[in-house]
Parts: sequence; C-alpha cells; structure tokens
Amino acid sequence: MKTEDKIKPTGELLTRTVPMPADTNANGDIFGGWIMSQMDIASGIMAKSVAKSRVATVAVNGMAFHHPVQVGDTVACFGELKKIGTTSMNIQIEVWSQRSIQDVYFCVTEALFTYVAIDDDGKPIPVKR
Repeated sequence: MKTEDKIKPTGELLTRTVPMPADTNANGDIFGGWIMSQMDIASGIMAKSVAKSRVATVAVNGMAFHHPVQVGDTVACFGELKKIGTTSMNIQIEVWSQRSIQDVYFCVTEALFTYVAIDDDGKPIPVKR
C-alpha cells in the first residue's frame, strides 16, 4: 500500500508531541531533522524494550517526506517490530500528524530503523529473547 493511501497508522503508539516555532525550517514548516529525531527517540524506546539492554541506531532506510508538519500539529510516532536478528532489530516507524484545528490525520513519513543491542562498552551483544 502506498503511504498516501494509508488511512490509519500501523503498529504501536510510541510517542506524541507538539512541535513549536523553534523547530521550524527557513520555510516555516517543521524541520525534517526534528521529525527524524522524534522517529529515532520513538524507535529507540521500542528497541530498548525489546533488547532489554542499551541500543545504538545503526541505519535508517527508505525515509521520504510526504507532507509538511506545521507548528501546533500533534505528531505521533507509531512503531512495529519487523525483525529480530542475533544482535540487531528492525523497527518500522510511521509518523502521523493531526492539524491543530482539524480532525484530519495523515502519514507524514516512515522509515525502517535498524538498532544493535550493545553492552556498557558499546560492543554488540545478543538480543535477549
């Protein structure tokens, strides 16, 4: 299914927040880097919960922005665990936005985040199952 055709989020609600004017780019929309950081926070919550250890982001794949986010929108990150490897996890993250004065929700972006479980020295360790 194309992102534009999605009518509801996939996965578990991980975070919700409201971007502020300090989070805008030169065009007045919310900066893409801010949105990506929210995705990393949300997927990190899920990865840490699954691994039951420290984790590190090692890759982000397939990210494309479909709609701008505006100041005051409610931004929600949804996550779905796609795969667990020996030391790694793949988590699909979708970002959905609700306009502050409308009852309209839409998918802003999505990406596949890869995490590695690590020990206190930053070395990869097996994901606890």
